[in-house]
Amino acid sequence: MNMPKTDISPPKTTVFIVDDHPLVRDWLSRLINEEKDLGVCGWADKADDAISAIERLKPGISIIDIGLRGKSGLELIRFLTDQNPEELILVLSMHDEAVYASRALKMGARGYVSKRDTTEKVIMAIRRILAGGMYISETLAEALARELSRNKNPVLAGDVSLLSDRELEVFRLLAAGRETSEIAKDLSVSPKTVQSYCARIKEKLNLRNATELLQAATRWFDAQNSL
Repeated sequence: MNMPKTDISPPKTTVFIVDDHPLVRDWLSRLINEEKDLGVCGWADKADDAISAIERLKPGISIIDIGLRGKSGLELIRFLTDQNPEELILVLSMHDEAVYASRALKMGARGYVSKRDTTEKVIMAIRRILAGGMYISETLAEALARELSRNKNPVLAGDVSLLSDRELEVFRLLAAGRETSEIAKDLSVSPKTVQSYCARIKEKLNLRNATELLQAATRWFDAQNSL
């Protein structure tokens, strides 16, 4: 007896997006939803909202940006992987992978893609992670293998690695021209706490005053955006 043919599509792997830029979320959602086996199940623009949504939706993979309001993407990755070491996370960020990728991977992310990369690499990274692998660019893989810094300027590369994740976030926001009060609001801390972070950054980077701190942050920011 011949059974009637049925067109039953396999269930899609769900993807959750954490990014505070609406245009990026829209672009990424369209890109993913065009794939027959992938589908976006939700999004958040803040870490706290992402935590509750990911816990409720249990996506197959989450795509997280580094720069978020409040808790940073790095803090979000650490929290999620502390709760579930098997959590699949891909970082999609505009920030310098030489500084941020190794931190994200150490915290449990399975891959790092720059927003400057092609759309094909985003989908490639998602599929590789879902298959049990990891994804980083060839450039970063070569740099890690050689254990060489891309830049000998200590403020642009080497000494930045001495900063804690929160100190690095403050440094990045200073480079973006944010005032102390604005940084405090972004990170949900007091201005006095931000000043304490700045003091520790100056000590670690051997900077004498606030002017040198701002100059160093600006040079670092310009170097990232010239890549």
